Amino acid sequence: MDPIELLKSAFLGLVEGITEWLPISSTGHMILVDEFMKLNVSTEFMNMFLVVIQLGAILAVCVLFFHDLNPFSPRKGKEGRRATWALWGKIVLACLPAAIIGIPLDDFMEEHLYNGTVVALALIVYGIAFIAIELWRKRALPARLAAASTVPGGRPAGAHFATPAAADASDFADDTDFGAIARVEDLPVKTAFGIGCFQVLSLIPGTSRSGSTIIGGLLLGCTRSVASKFTFFLAIPVMFGASALKLVKYVVLDGGTFGTGELAIMGVGCLVAFVVSLVAIKWLMGFVRKHTFIAFGVYRIVLGAIVLGYFLLVA
Repeated sequence: MDPIELLKSAFLGLVEGITEWLPISSTGHMILVDEFMKLNVSTEFMNMFLVVIQLGAILAVCVLFFHDLNPFSPRKGKEGRRATWALWGKIVLACLPAAIIGIPLDDFMEEHLYNGTVVALALIVYGIAFIAIELWRKRALPARLAAASTVPGGRPAGAHFATPAAADASDFADDTDFGAIARVEDLPVKTAFGIGCFQVLSLIPGTSRSGSTIIGGLLLGCTRSVASKFTFFLAIPVMFGASALKLVKYVVLDGGTFGTGELAIMGVGCLVAFVVSLVAIKWLMGFVRKHTFIAFGVYRIVLGAIVLGYFLLVA
């Protein structure tokens, strides 16, 4: 096996591990990287690899949140197990919209939407959306503080603030994490389904699965922490399902096989994606408690503009 191909696979795993969890579009970045750094594999294998490599990233979620997601944990009592099963019910429910719409359109999207121009436009549009939503949340904060001062204890029922609610609005920086839903356990079924509907937007490459669901969570009243955490959980069935679909298509429909080289490329890419994802997820959970998503919005717009300019010049 050519070591250069393994290094390319490791680099793709690095890109996947970082971009899968940050709201900047992992698929978009992988497509863009593939434009400039080609693996010496068939087109069919590459299309499958760009999706299946996500399994490495999703295993990081399973490891980091194993207790939260394990209904059989001996550390949980009856109520804890019931709450965990309820959480899984919300996760499955939230996956349905994307599955119902995405599976029939998979071939169409792969043929017509997986290109640099679509990725660039999606990066820009949702970058603007992130900035607009965060500015809207900032403008809404004084009203939330005013409401907090009118109820016993200084905060509205169910609301969460990163700093004492009795503080003056000037004491709140842009990094305040607030929302009506402050714990994943308190996420209503209706809200979970609504977030799942936002996930449908991510079928367009460059949108970002995590980005679309985080935007949905913020608009539906979640704190940044809850929106991000539920996004991680929602990725588990989505990525396993997408990977299984791609594997079946590659083996059954495309007649693909796995030689030593292909297995090595898959293994290295998934392993690197797993390790990098462990770091990226921990970092993001700390970041969103104190900072807005505006920086990601700016990054998306700048990158999208560069990519769009490149493909327009190339065309």
